[in-house]
Amino acid sequence: MPQKKVRNCTGALLLLLCWFDGQALGEISNDFSNCLDFFYNETPPTGVDATGYQPICQRYKNQYHFASLYHRQSRAPLYSAYSLGLADGKRPNANWKYEPQLVFSRASSEMAPFKFATTMDQNVIESQAMSDDYRNSNFTRGHLNPSMHQKTKENREATFTLTNTVPQRAGSNSGSWNTLETEVLKKFKAFCNGSMHVITGVLPYESELHWINNRVSVPEYMWSAYCCPSYRSDLPAYMQSFFPTHAAVGRNNPNSGEEIVPVDVKVKASKRGYDVRRMSLETLEGILAQRLAMSVSLFHGQCQ
Repeated sequence: MPQKKVRNCTGALLLLLCWFDGQALGEISNDFSNCLDFFYNETPPTGVDATGYQPICQRYKNQYHFASLYHRQSRAPLYSAYSLGLADGKRPNANWKYEPQLVFSRASSEMAPFKFATTMDQNVIESQAMSDDYRNSNFTRGHLNPSMHQKTKENREATFTLTNTVPQRAGSNSGSWNTLETEVLKKFKAFCNGSMHVITGVLPYESELHWINNRVSVPEYMWSAYCCPSYRSDLPAYMQSFFPTHAAVGRNNPNSGEEIVPVDVKVKASKRGYDVRRMSLETLEGILAQRLAMSVSLFHGQCQ
């Protein structure tokens, strides 16, 4: 692409114009065929009703980093799937990005930073969540694939896309859910001999949807599960129930009922109600079946 044309493709018209040049064709599709490596045995979860969902192979700096199943109407992902890695550096600056190919199927397949778009095109705004949606909402941008679970600088930067985030209460995001993410990382480092595949997602409210800015769906619960098919043979007794799979569900509303995740009343008031319940993969899949009305199987062959 000539230098002059590159300059003309900055700002709000970046994704609307550049793809006409034919240099950066999108790859939006009905499956994860371009990024199956992020799923155990290259098999995405089965049993998910795909109506309204868009598979996204999350691409940044000409490389795939993870996969997300995005719900267009909710403007939020149902889950993100990734291979866990030990970070080789610090958490990067939160330079948030959006997904051009959600607007036009032939737009760039690279996530794009908001900072290059001074005035966002209305087609982009309609297609996905914006940073402005979270402003004054009392919710944080909660990563499903957290940067702390990614190895390289580019891996970690790629997690800062709004197609990988949901409205999450700070008490969960920086509290109990962060504790869970740290625990999973420690288990991977201490006991996994090979790869660990993680899928983290959300449960919407059962009776009616909750929204921020009347645009982005707020989940009632967060959930996560991992698959570590190859692990140490000398696992301590207290660790044996955590391999090859384990799972958890966390509260995102301190006022929700306790049928899925009980509340620990001993926790100090400022953190009460954001409990995380650890559980088996089978228990989580039972909860998903009930709440999503889908017989979901997260890992091929139960990671065996």
